[in-house]
Amino acid sequence: MKKIVVFSGAGMSAESGLRTFRDSDGLWEEYDIHEVATPEAWQSNPKMVLEFYNMRRRQVIEAQPNEAHVALKELESHFELHIITQNIDDLHERAGSKSVLHLHGDVRLARSSVDEALLYPVEGDLNIGNQCEMGSQLRPHVVWFGEGVPVFPDAVNIMENADIVLTIGTSLNVYPAASLVTYAPPQAEHIVVDPAEIRNPGIENLRTIQKPATEGVPLVVNELIASIKN
Repeated sequence: MKKIVVFSGAGMSAESGLRTFRDSDGLWEEYDIHEVATPEAWQSNPKMVLEFYNMRRRQVIEAQPNEAHVALKELESHFELHIITQNIDDLHERAGSKSVLHLHGDVRLARSSVDEALLYPVEGDLNIGNQCEMGSQLRPHVVWFGEGVPVFPDAVNIMENADIVLTIGTSLNVYPAASLVTYAPPQAEHIVVDPAEIRNPGIENLRTIQKPATEGVPLVVNELIASIKN
């Protein structure tokens, strides 16, 4: 059974109503990233940081998986499918996908400020005074600017065994995440679905589909399934 690795970015969730960071109307137009998404912000004003991510969590809870998320679930019946996402929402999981690795964390989880292995589900807001079992303030389980990506080695291990890499809704400009696709085997087939023009990042066997995720992903999924039936 062929192994497909999906690498999804903000454009995957944009059509579910979750605004992206880097678009002209993105979230960062209203917020200084240094005030809400860095370890220094957490140290200087944890209340503001919590409020920002509480807002984002509410948006995620209200959002629904779109046609692209749902289409990917169909691949699991025909391929070994692994999803690596830069997104901190849980829309892949809610669409039914079983193997999802979050590079930058999951906004619906909180983690201990002293032990990052201590994770807790968050259904409502996360507030000052909410503590882990060790008595430390809980923080959003997200990777902030300036922090390392702890699961990156796991993502590399997955990518190194890919037969097909399907990149969706990402400009391949955010590092180190964007470098991940270069770890696929030289013979792997690469398909990029994104409405923007993707400058070839030195990848062989690359095909681009300049469409939004909800249009491009179902087309690719149907094509891939048909290819193994013929």
